[in-house]
Amino acid sequence: MLEIRHLRTLSALRSAGSLVRAAQLLNLTQSALSHQIKLLEDRYGGPLFERKSVPIGFTATGARLLKLADLLLPEIESAEREVARLTQGDTGQLRVALECHTCFDWLMPVMDEFRKRWPEVEIDLVSGFHSEPAELLRSGAADLVIGSPYGPDFATFPLFRFEILVVMAQKHRLAAQRRLQASDFEGETLITYPVPETRIDLIREVLQPANIHFERRTAELTVAVLQLVASRRGIAALPNWAIKNYVDYDYVIAKPVGEQGLWSDLFVSVPEAQKQKAYVLDFVNVIREQCASTLDGIKLLS
Repeated sequence: MLEIRHLRTLSALRSAGSLVRAAQLLNLTQSALSHQIKLLEDRYGGPLFERKSVPIGFTATGARLLKLADLLLPEIESAEREVARLTQGDTGQLRVALECHTCFDWLMPVMDEFRKRWPEVEIDLVSGFHSEPAELLRSGAADLVIGSPYGPDFATFPLFRFEILVVMAQKHRLAAQRRLQASDFEGETLITYPVPETRIDLIREVLQPANIHFERRTAELTVAVLQLVASRRGIAALPNWAIKNYVDYDYVIAKPVGEQGLWSDLFVSVPEAQKQKAYVLDFVNVIREQCASTLDGIKLLS
């Protein structure tokens, strides 16, 4: 029998563009997802999509089921939100603070989608620079922080893993190297956001363990960081999504760090009292859904 979960699977395949990312979006193992798809294809007597096409191309059968998914899933999700409003109330406030400066690049579309789903919930960004966003949660000045996990005092929801790349000017001395090692940073000027060094992955995970000496310069805006990099004032370590356009247009070049790359995980943290609120859970879902379909190179966390 065709079930709602099957329709969600097909919708996730289309949004994510691959089996791996769809499994992450659905919080399934890839083998479990493949098994579910095989059962569906056995039922309908043929493939639902082309395995080797990028992005995924759906067969006539798959496209027809997707049409059904597009008709039913929004109604089901709307009904679920309405039930949550009836049981929990339909108003609230969601003040969002960012530890991750570059999250602005994808957060605005997420907030727009959230407002469509929860028009009665007042969502806003906590303005200004905050060196310790967790304190905003403790003091009640923010309801939700996007960044690192903050320990047992708060409820934490995993979002995704992303690669941090080092950006430099086109003619930088390291431009010819395929990958960078810790020793390559000796004597370099590292341009960062004005946050404690313990919150900068490159410094914490790579440079400090290797006892590398470097200079540090700060800027609050991503565009300012990249302008300094392009003018050969230093190098910077930024998430892959934040630099894609600048790299594509040859404004700067990017290099991975180490043989496995330098990766970081992003989370949503909220006070314990907020963790069961339907609009908080849906906000997390909107982030995961939107980022899975729009950000290249991320890996959703389960």
